[in-house]
Amino acid sequence: MARKRSYSRVTRQALSILGKLIRVGRTERGMTAQELADRAGISRTTLYNIEKGAPGPEVGVVFEVATLVGVRLFQVDDRTLQMHNARLDEKLTLLPQSVRPARREVDDEF
Repeated sequence: MARKRSYSRVTRQALSILGKLIRVGRTERGMTAQELADRAGISRTTLYNIEKGAPGPEVGVVFEVATLVGVRLFQVDDRTLQMHNARLDEKLTLLPQSVRPARREVDDEF
């Protein structure tokens, strides 16, 4: 039996807020749940879970649904997002490729 994953209160609240923003966006655009689900290529059940703030749906699907109803995930334009993404790529090239656990300190005091 799979162990149920627990999420922090902040994560649960963020999922709930995003789900509600998506539902508001859909409603303001006069879209039915089925219309949005069809447009996103997902089931109506998956859309229902997204709008309820369930943690199960894939993050890419949630972002796509948000985009379809006009929920901006970042408060900047596309050009700014591209520049920010490029800066993060540069930063990642300067960081180590992997992180290893810290070695235990050697106690060399006699």
